[in-house]
Amino acid sequence: MRQLDGRKCSFLFCLGIVVCSIIYGLIRTKPVEKPSSSRPFPIECKPVLSDIEKGNKNCQIENYLRSGGLLCSNLTTELHFINATLSREEENYPLAFIITIHKELEVFVRMLRAIYMPQNVYCIHVDAKAPMEYQEAVEKLASCFDNVFLSSRREKVTYAGFSRLQADLNCMKDLSTSPIPWRKVINLCGQDFPVMSNLELVQYMQSKEWRDKNMTPGVKQPATMRHRTRFQHWEIVGSYVVPRVPRHVKAPPPHKLQIYFGTAYYALTRDFVDFVLKDQIARDFLEWSKDTFSPDEHYWVTLNHIKEAPGSRINGGWEGSIRAIKWRDQEGKSHDGCKGHYVRDICVYGTEDLQWIIEKNGMFANKFESNTFPEALYCLEHWHRNKVLKQATVPIDPSWQLNSEIHSRTSPLNKLC
Repeated sequence: MRQLDGRKCSFLFCLGIVVCSIIYGLIRTKPVEKPSSSRPFPIECKPVLSDIEKGNKNCQIENYLRSGGLLCSNLTTELHFINATLSREEENYPLAFIITIHKELEVFVRMLRAIYMPQNVYCIHVDAKAPMEYQEAVEKLASCFDNVFLSSRREKVTYAGFSRLQADLNCMKDLSTSPIPWRKVINLCGQDFPVMSNLELVQYMQSKEWRDKNMTPGVKQPATMRHRTRFQHWEIVGSYVVPRVPRHVKAPPPHKLQIYFGTAYYALTRDFVDFVLKDQIARDFLEWSKDTFSPDEHYWVTLNHIKEAPGSRINGGWEGSIRAIKWRDQEGKSHDGCKGHYVRDICVYGTEDLQWIIEKNGMFANKFESNTFPEALYCLEHWHRNKVLKQATVPIDPSWQLNSEIHSRTSPLNKLC
């Protein structure tokens, strides 16, 4: 009996070992599903998130700019603008920027200080519909820099209207007379933020693929987009764009141009800008585009596919890392979903989107809001500034750092700016 009991125990013991082994094997081979919050944040986010949790959610940039006692002599230090060229390579390749804005003053200021370098030049187009207080704050900021200016002509910009294209052209005219010998111009909107440092932008612009070339990602106009240029449209200034009723078919484009469709964002050579402003082909095409829908999405890319245009890419496609954007219809294809929220089918980024942005390594990322997900902008800002300073070949001024502990206790910006 004892021998039988012993055998039973041995059998149960062995059976237990086998069962445990099977379970252990299943656990090891089963893929572990990571929760959505497991995406690692850049290390720069930790102190930023800590400060936000303590209640330092909003630094008073807007109040600072609107205050009556603002002194330009203090602004660069208190807002942490970099006021020295960081390398010889950047000095030899100045860039021009066109920035069109109408809201999100704090996002704009953070973006401007991230891309600002004293060797570059910046034209800011403020929507004529923007509140006067907003326009005055931007004008006050621009007046503190020799190389930042407001467009000499302002448009009431309409979404998808010709006025949006005209705003860029206004700045191009101003930049064409700038004494700064800029090499390429990049256009931005007020909710963009840089991913590449200025040095990386310069190196990218001078790479084998893009040296002396324009970057206008796009392809021959697909059938789904032909209604934009086939039929006449009316721009209700400052409101919206509608098809003309009854429908009017437009004449073919001038000079037998093949219409392309692409992004409204670009990096253009100075010679190409001169071509746009002076050449008859460009002028005729601009006139033809006035009653189309969203002409900024066909104008630049079409001209960049003709042999007459300096720096053109006749056989170009979607090449060019212009923007990191999460489109709603690309969810599950080119990205893993928006961790913030969608506005007009474009993701307004949350902190869990940052690793994707960094890995994507576009020139810029779009878009950000200061009210809904401020921590995403703050974290990317600190990550970007740390990268910029690590790449510098000159001594680092302490005021260039964004760490909150270096702020003066008497500064009006002692809340994580």
